[in-house]
Amino acid sequence: MSQPVGRAVERVDGHLKVTGGARYAADRTLPGMLHGALVLSTIARGTVAAMDLTAARNAPGVVAVYNHENAPRLVPGNSGPAPMQNATVAVNGQIIGYVVAETEEQALDAASMITVTYGGQQPPKTLIADAPGEAILPPNQELVLGDPKAGLAKAEVTVTGRYSSPTHHHNAIEPHAVVAQWEGEKFTVHLSTQGVANSLRSLAAAVGVPVANGRVQCEYLGGGFGGKTSNAAGPYAQYTLAIARELRRPVKLVLTRAQLYSVIGQRAEYQAEVTLGATRDGALTAMLHFGTQQLSRSTGTLLYNPNRSVQRLYGVPNLHTRAQGVRLDLPTAAFMRAPEMCAHFAMETALDELSHELRLDPVELRLRNYTEIDPATGRRYSSKYLREAYQLARDAFGWQHRDPRPGKTKDGKEFIGWGMATEAHAYEGGVGSALVRVATDGTVLARSATQDIGTGTYTVMTQVTAQALGIPVAKVRFELGDTTFPTAGMSASSATVPSLTGAVDKAARAVRGTVIRLAVADPRSPLHGLPPEQITAEHGFLWHQSDRSRRDSYRDLLTRHGAAVEHLASGTNEPGNSTGAVFVEVRVDPRYGRVRVSRMVGAYDCGRVLNRHTARSQAIGGLAWGIGNALMEHTVYDRRTARVVNPNLSTYLLAVNADIPDPEILFVDKADPVSTALGARGFGECPITGVPAAIGNAIFHATGRRLRDLPFTQDKLL
Repeated sequence: MSQPVGRAVERVDGHLKVTGGARYAADRTLPGMLHGALVLSTIARGTVAAMDLTAARNAPGVVAVYNHENAPRLVPGNSGPAPMQNATVAVNGQIIGYVVAETEEQALDAASMITVTYGGQQPPKTLIADAPGEAILPPNQELVLGDPKAGLAKAEVTVTGRYSSPTHHHNAIEPHAVVAQWEGEKFTVHLSTQGVANSLRSLAAAVGVPVANGRVQCEYLGGGFGGKTSNAAGPYAQYTLAIARELRRPVKLVLTRAQLYSVIGQRAEYQAEVTLGATRDGALTAMLHFGTQQLSRSTGTLLYNPNRSVQRLYGVPNLHTRAQGVRLDLPTAAFMRAPEMCAHFAMETALDELSHELRLDPVELRLRNYTEIDPATGRRYSSKYLREAYQLARDAFGWQHRDPRPGKTKDGKEFIGWGMATEAHAYEGGVGSALVRVATDGTVLARSATQDIGTGTYTVMTQVTAQALGIPVAKVRFELGDTTFPTAGMSASSATVPSLTGAVDKAARAVRGTVIRLAVADPRSPLHGLPPEQITAEHGFLWHQSDRSRRDSYRDLLTRHGAAVEHLASGTNEPGNSTGAVFVEVRVDPRYGRVRVSRMVGAYDCGRVLNRHTARSQAIGGLAWGIGNALMEHTVYDRRTARVVNPNLSTYLLAVNADIPDPEILFVDKADPVSTALGARGFGECPITGVPAAIGNAIFHATGRRLRDLPFTQDKLL
């Protein structure tokens, strides 16, 4: 039997998803279920002076209407009181009312009947430009290595640039949804979340009951990207749970697309000033990277656009990074897939500018500053095969044929440009647990309270289980997304594979060991009396390694045994880094300022590749998202009101199939020696990080025009 780990195994949940058999949170229908609808503020700073609820309360089907005067009291969390606990309005689009009715249509209709009078209204600060001189430096957000001033003084060439990326919003195909039900003092919640265990803790704390009294389920998730992490169990879900307890009936709430732009967090607006110093031969002498991003006025100082890749990627002896925030009248930001993309875009664009000044190939500049040591910690990387990734991508792209002179390559009226950038993502490790059980019929059930946000967790963990047991993939069922299963962490920061794979493998190997011991102790088994170390498992059978005629199947053995065999295991993995390189070709039509990405090649060092299908899918998704970030995605605010003016998919533009060439994806595929995840590393977010810079660098090569502000819309080229 060829080993399933490392193969391109098709998604085990694919059939259910394409046939409609997969049930998402909003698909849940319970007897007697009510439906909720939210009322949101239309100002950003002030108070609710009055709300006329009469028409809504008298509307057909309405069961209850809540505002700050009668809403269930929630236990304050880390960010203080939830909205609707008092009359204060802190952001435009804040929850100020909740309508409950017999049908969703009735709830939405009644919510539209509520009129609101505001008081104490103040003009909001919406963009970083609205708060000059107001930046604050949170703790532990400044790093100085060496002597940056001396490094700049020693430089023979310096470049300085200012770079920016706008607010972005998570636009998962599945909107946030919650269905809450109580039985006595215990609750069950179906929730679209990237962390069932974290969500359970948040919900239980908000309504003041022990975690043991609750259960959260999320079998399928229609995308998350960070937008369904801690905020998945935010006030909209907490109120749904509290109202269900008060009304003693199940309640469902599905957020509208527009509501996702204020009820859920966003990628914060970001600006950076970068200065690089280098010798004439391309050795960096200093790097200064000062970033500023949006904070909320009403919450803490956590910065959601980290600069980890800036601190860790290149061997620069003198480094100064600073990450600061500006409090604005906007919702609290959130992590968004590849949160270091903003800082990384600035660095990788500045490096391209430096390579142009030095007349040095952009790949060669990066190779001359290559390091096996993490500058931020001084520790050697457990493994780093970024050089190999550069070589794979460069050769596949044909980079050696590039004319380095900007604006010199044309095809008809279009200018052709080639650009590249390094990709890098720091993933989290963590602890995961799993239970593996082999039944008397030889079938296998594995369980963990993890999540599959579309990355392929169902499939990869099925492969890991099958390989450890020596049982065909088709006989293994992996279940997840339920807090009654063995605990696991959030599916975020590319941490699921690193934190969970080892636990699944350990549990399955323990089961196999137990079954082998049963076989050699069973007088009825052909393997009776053999040393356990001489037994191997393949195809659902236990075999004697040197005498293949002596074999026993899992099914026959456990049928005789009369009971299933199971084992629970936990595993840990350390945080780490995955890297890669992306090369792009763009075509720029100077008549319209239109940019098309016509070719892409990405090569990645992500440790061992556990499933080539799902890993390639993650890379394609990252490249597609990078194109969107580079050319079209941005949230637009009315600065006077701090209101999002494009809260829908007709004006918040995403990259679609017509925007994306068929990319070539390559993997170094070398196991990381310290990884407990069968040599794999966290990877999913890495392929986004360098794409915007690579596209901007290609535009410069095509036109000689340097763009430093995302997205690269047509007006900026015209």
